[in-house]
Amino acid sequence: MNNQLQNSINATKPKFSVAIQSDMYKNLINNTLGDSERAKRFVASISSAVAINPSLQECSPKTILTGALLGEALNLSPSPQLGLYYLVPYSNNKTGEKEAVFQMGYKGYIQLAIRSGQYKDIDVIEIKEGELLGRNKETGKFEFSFIENEAERILKKTIGYLGYFELLNGFTKKIYMSKEEMEIHADTYSKAFNLSDYRKLQAGQIPEKDMWKFSSFWYKDFDAMAFKTILRQLISKWGIMSIEMQDAYTKDTAVIKENGDYEYVDSPEYDENEIVDVDVIEKKSEKIAKTKKISLDEV
Repeated sequence: MNNQLQNSINATKPKFSVAIQSDMYKNLINNTLGDSERAKRFVASISSAVAINPSLQECSPKTILTGALLGEALNLSPSPQLGLYYLVPYSNNKTGEKEAVFQMGYKGYIQLAIRSGQYKDIDVIEIKEGELLGRNKETGKFEFSFIENEAERILKKTIGYLGYFELLNGFTKKIYMSKEEMEIHADTYSKAFNLSDYRKLQAGQIPEKDMWKFSSFWYKDFDAMAFKTILRQLISKWGIMSIEMQDAYTKDTAVIKENGDYEYVDSPEYDENEIVDVDVIEKKSEKIAKTKKISLDEV
């Protein structure tokens, strides 16, 4: 599809603020939500979220609405400030249109876990320099000693990520990934992330004119994406997943259809649905270290 034709399509496509007031969309919202007051609140909240995101305004209104209705079904707020879920602009090369991809945030996963009534505690935190003590010689598990002064702790370099939960029945599980392993995971599984470019970005070596290329959250908020990766791994392999949690997990990073079906995009902004393959990460770490593409001592 040439640019002139695409521009013509975009020019005639109604804005979301107009489309959501159409009878077709009103009927879809009312049939899905039922309660008129709930429908009014939903329209107001999603309209506000779209209004502050110029890139999202360019997306197909239908995909914005269906993604938001999934978030509403999960009882999650669309407010980007809360970080429960996001509607992420994605350029569909097949249709030439921009579509909104439903993207769970790590805080959304925590809320769904707590709401299930199965978890006594669940969280994920960054591990700072000096807090990792190494592995216990008897159990082989990582041990930590946390810096108590929060102001001092914030200034320390992040070296890894720790996720943990405790179920009401007493079962507990913790997993830890170093910052290096997480970077390699993102480089391996995310089509929107390149580790070499990430290092240049951190070093301030990317020209201002090229900054638009780094819109992925792996670039903008690496820690948040790392938290989400840890939680997805932790919950899906060892936790209890409610029906809501399964639905959110399955449809994460997908375009939602009107009939409830979903389609994973071929090049999403955030593509980290794959479960962390420790063997792949370790082998890639060794290979990179040997070829000196990354100095692990510098991470």
